[in-house]
Amino acid sequence: MLGVGLIGGAVAGSLLTGDGGDAAAVDHFTSAAALWHSVPVDQLFPTTVEGVGAGPGGADRTWTRVAVAPDSGCAHAFDPLLQKVLAPLGCQRLLRATYTDATQSYVTTVGLLFTKADPAAMSALATRFRTERLDRRTDLMPRPYAAEGSVAAAFGDKQRASWTVSVLTDAPVVAYAVSGWADGRGVDSPQPAADAVSSGATTAPAQAGLGNEAQGLADRIERRLREHLGTATEKPS
Repeated sequence: MLGVGLIGGAVAGSLLTGDGGDAAAVDHFTSAAALWHSVPVDQLFPTTVEGVGAGPGGADRTWTRVAVAPDSGCAHAFDPLLQKVLAPLGCQRLLRATYTDATQSYVTTVGLLFTKADPAAMSALATRFRTERLDRRTDLMPRPYAAEGSVAAAFGDKQRASWTVSVLTDAPVVAYAVSGWADGRGVDSPQPAADAVSSGATTAPAQAGLGNEAQGLADRIERRLREHLGTATEKPS
């Protein structure tokens, strides 16, 4: 799902190369497509997410959910060019939630886009993201979900500081997260999370740990999704 995320390479490999377990892999992929309406939102986006070691220098993080967006289509959820890149996958359903850290200094929107695509289309786009470094382009960013009356009320496009996008290959899902300061300050030069968390990064988003906020929360939401993928494809003994 996001940045590099927690993509299940072994599963994707068997799905795409035919090295055994093809039927099970296809069943896994098909089951994943139904999770958006078969798993309660509180299980995909829990009220509290623990991020052990997710902060700068391995510091722990705790994120609290401040809002869940109504499940919807994908209109206005992405920058126009990112919308165009994702369009061939189709939009089955988009789930989003916004979180804040324990100090309420930062806000992060995390999303799960359930597509209509088949394994080949997901793999093709994942390859394009990797080879063309699309997840590093500031004109291909997801948009935040700003909830009125919450600490994220001022979290708009100009407040985006860091982000991550991951195209899964073993499920029809694109996962992402985008982070910013909770006080509504604008950001002139947002930085992709993969760069912001790298050693020696000196940008404002990197120094504030906003890359860690986006990547850490995205990884843990993706992990929860994968836990449900395992449950959804479990066969009775």
